[in-house]
Amino acid sequence: MIARELIGTAQVPGGEELALYRHDRDFMIVLGHNELMSSRMSGSEIALATQTCARIAHVKQPGILIGGYGMGFTLRAALKDLGASAEVTVAELVPEIIEWARGPMQELAAGCLDDARVRLVMADVADVIGAKQRRYDAILLDVDNGPDGLVREANDRIYSARGLKAAKAALRPGGVLAIWSAGKDNAFAARLRNAGFQVDEVGVRARSNGKGPMHVIWFATAV
Repeated sequence: MIARELIGTAQVPGGEELALYRHDRDFMIVLGHNELMSSRMSGSEIALATQTCARIAHVKQPGILIGGYGMGFTLRAALKDLGASAEVTVAELVPEIIEWARGPMQELAAGCLDDARVRLVMADVADVIGAKQRRYDAILLDVDNGPDGLVREANDRIYSARGLKAAKAALRPGGVLAIWSAGKDNAFAARLRNAGFQVDEVGVRARSNGKGPMHVIWFATAV
C-alpha cells in the first residue's frame, strides 16, 4: 500500500493550518481531519464554472471573479468555456496555495495561472469584492466548506447579509453570484433571497463521473 506523503503546510491568515498531501498521483488539501479538496473529486468545482459560464454566455466581454484558487478546477473549467475577450480575476488569500500550484501540482495546474486572461490577486476575496461596484458579470466563491466558515471565521462576513449586499453591488445588472457548498443550508438560501437575488439551488455530485457526495451550488442572479 502506498503511504500518504506530506508535501507542505500553510497557515491560513486568521484561521487554521492546511496540509497538502500526495497519495500516488493524487493530491489532497486537508484541514485537521477534514479533506477540503482532492484531485480525485472535481465534479462540483468544475460545475461551479461551467454552469456559471452558461448563465452569462450572452455577455460578449465577461468579467468574472473567482475566489479562491483551490486546486484550479474551477479556473481551468472557466477558461475552457470563456472566449478570448474574457477577464478572469482570481483572488487567493494563502500564498502557499499558489506555490503548490506552480510547484508540486504544476502538472495539474496545466498553466492556467499564466493564461493571458487571468489576473491573480493575493488578497481576501471579500476585500476584492468590496473594492469596485458593477465590475463583474459573475462572482464564483469556493473559499470555505460553505457558508459556515470552517477554514476561517472571517469568511463568515462573505456570507452575511452585509457581504451579500457587497457582492450584489459588485455585480453588473443580471450578474451571477455562484457559491459552492459541501451541503444544503436553507437559512443561507433565504438570506440570498432577502438580499435581492433570484436563487437557483443545484445539487451536484463531487466526482465528474456523477458519483460521490452531493454538493450544493447556489446561483444567485442580481435582479
